[in-house]
Amino acid sequence: MRIALFTETFLPKVDGIVTRLSHTVDHLQRSGDQVLVISPDGGLREYRGAQIFGVPGFPLPLYPELKLALPRPSIRQALEDFQPDLIHIVNPAVLGLGGLYYAKSLDVPLVASYHTHLPKYLEHYGLGMLEGVMWELLKAVHNQAQLNLCTSTAMQDALTSHGIERVEVWQKGVDTELFHPSLVSQEVRSHLSQGNPDSPILLYVGRLSAEKEIDRIKPVLEAIPNARLALVGDGPYRQDLEKHFADTPTHFVGYLTGKDLGAAFASADAFIFPSRTETLGLVLLEAMAAGCPVIAANAGGIPDIVTDGVNGYLFDPADEQGAITATQRLLANQQEREMLRQQARQEAERWGWAAATRQLQSFYRSILAHAMPSAA
Repeated sequence: MRIALFTETFLPKVDGIVTRLSHTVDHLQRSGDQVLVISPDGGLREYRGAQIFGVPGFPLPLYPELKLALPRPSIRQALEDFQPDLIHIVNPAVLGLGGLYYAKSLDVPLVASYHTHLPKYLEHYGLGMLEGVMWELLKAVHNQAQLNLCTSTAMQDALTSHGIERVEVWQKGVDTELFHPSLVSQEVRSHLSQGNPDSPILLYVGRLSAEKEIDRIKPVLEAIPNARLALVGDGPYRQDLEKHFADTPTHFVGYLTGKDLGAAFASADAFIFPSRTETLGLVLLEAMAAGCPVIAANAGGIPDIVTDGVNGYLFDPADEQGAITATQRLLANQQEREMLRQQARQEAERWGWAAATRQLQSFYRSILAHAMPSAA
């Protein structure tokens, strides 16, 4: 198969969507499929054998890490040269609308996927009154696709309840070789804790943005004597968070990738994730693969990953005390923490990227099989 992938974000940016897409492209290419990635220009022209067509863009005012790339006529030539069997638009916003247009004009089957819970993000940027409008826009775009993919059963229910049709769950995936408990390191513990490796280390990994609700970790940190917090990642909310956590033992680590990131997960005592807007929360699965016990909000797609009391703890996001109680319980019981570590790893081992990509390929083949009669 020849797949043209339109995405609003790709390498070298680091986030959960890019992680999923980069592994997917890798496994599609390995299995003999050909991929053309059309994305905002990040300087790359090739990845794992896939061609990257970079479209010039400009940073978003509220979110400078993201580039807004407008569709342009040169995309049509790139598509005509590539001759895709199918177009897949990922989180269609602006560039993805170009993918929708070209799928129709070139008479190519269209798949769309939903990875960012945009309607719920709006309230964190003071735009909650636009949630209804956002759902109508999403419905207008997604219902033109032959298939819509999302990343959890909670998101499948949310999309379907708002009138989006033909929705299937694209199963989760994680690199269980890169993220592994064996990467635990006293040196890394010392780095995360700024020279206090014997203190309880709480870890957050992800974008430092308002919708992640990282500020809600502060009461947890304050309730646990000697605990240290390490925030791995960067984003538009970093300066606000630095002020918010100024009087606490919090270390802003910055970006980590590869084995450095794997070692951070493996070396922490607990991974804290308060966000209520996750479509899946891929980073939770990475933490679990590294044997890091997870404490997360019982919201969005997170319950698809974390089973309370089995491979982590879930708390009611409306109850501030819930996260505190769960973290105190985890840190107080070494035996239970070890059990959670083992069972978190066992859960992660079920979800390799190869299996997730095989499922995606079966979706693609089904769409192409249904498209063949009309093309004949």
